[in-house]
Amino acid sequence: MVQLLQRGIVQSFFRLDRSFSVLSRSVGLKQRHKSKENIITVSSVKTADVDLLQTLDESEISFVRNLYDGLTKQIRHSLSQSITLVESSHPRKQLQAQLLLSLVLDHQKFLESEKGEIATSFRIGISGSPGAGKSTFLEEMGKRLTKKGHRVAVLAVDPSSSTTGGSLLADKTRMPQLSVDPNAFIRPSPSGCHVGGVTRSTNEAIVMCEGAGFNTIFIETVGVGQSEYEVADMVDLFVLLIPPAGGDELQGLKRGIVERCHIVVVNKCDGDLIPASIRIATEYTSALKFMRSPSKNWKPLVKRVSSTTGDGIDELWSAIEDFKDVMDSTGELHETRIKQHKTWMWRHINNHIMDVFRSHPSVRAKVPMLETEVANGTKTPGYAADLLLREFFK
Repeated sequence: MVQLLQRGIVQSFFRLDRSFSVLSRSVGLKQRHKSKENIITVSSVKTADVDLLQTLDESEISFVRNLYDGLTKQIRHSLSQSITLVESSHPRKQLQAQLLLSLVLDHQKFLESEKGEIATSFRIGISGSPGAGKSTFLEEMGKRLTKKGHRVAVLAVDPSSSTTGGSLLADKTRMPQLSVDPNAFIRPSPSGCHVGGVTRSTNEAIVMCEGAGFNTIFIETVGVGQSEYEVADMVDLFVLLIPPAGGDELQGLKRGIVERCHIVVVNKCDGDLIPASIRIATEYTSALKFMRSPSKNWKPLVKRVSSTTGDGIDELWSAIEDFKDVMDSTGELHETRIKQHKTWMWRHINNHIMDVFRSHPSVRAKVPMLETEVANGTKTPGYAADLLLREFFK
């Protein structure tokens, strides 16, 4: 019934103005006419809404300003606090997070215009099935990049329990050397049962890492299946990591995550697994020829690496740099990020729309009765969902 409700709400989104007013009343937002722009200077606020400044009190704005100052000074503690803020589901914290995001985005635009660059960072999504070796791979790749002068951030998403909601957050323990590197930052976050392999706030966390001066950002997803590739709409380069026993050519031909990746990496190419790695790499190379590339200026590649011995890691990074050069020179990187900002907006709406729906007073009042009738079989789930939608849009 929940899926039916969500589909109905999205289709009727043009009437959501009323729901947002309900959400505003529930949070207790009040328009304050006292000017607070002097707390955050005009030079640092270009796109932040004046209404947002008027909504927050002085202590909240001061807190955001301190976080922003810490981020621009590349203070790690400020970055950790900023990511915690954007991950919060508390209504007041969400308002503070929006103000901080506006400040950081303006700061990034200023740096890009000053340096004459399309982007000051490069975002790489790392996805694959459970046990593909994503964390070990990032440990080896990250160490090599920091030695070359890169500032590396890893946003690792850990699966949450569907019963307790808890998460082990163990990805960081698989990167013991990178986690103590002064030029690296690793942030494990629970998925919160959010589908797609990432969290609801991964986009915002990426922006915070960029604001703190990290120029190479990896997003490690949870162990995913064929249809979970949400991270592809957040990054510049999407890498699919597969083990030597990753299926045959027919598996590679299946639509889904494979057709969204720019590079397929066959990991664990060492020891007795070398023959199997060569075979699966050959089969995926053949399969990719029959797929439409996600980029108009790049043909997907298949690379073999060993995260244990380090073989193939430098060659893979060379291919990644070639990809970045092509995207920069053709302007596709800029176009992709524009599209991703639009996707980010709609995904944000989709993520919060059920919260808005559930908070509606009339809906809350009728849910227990309708759930009982659905459980007893006196009403179908679809009809009960329609009744709740009618209450919502009255």
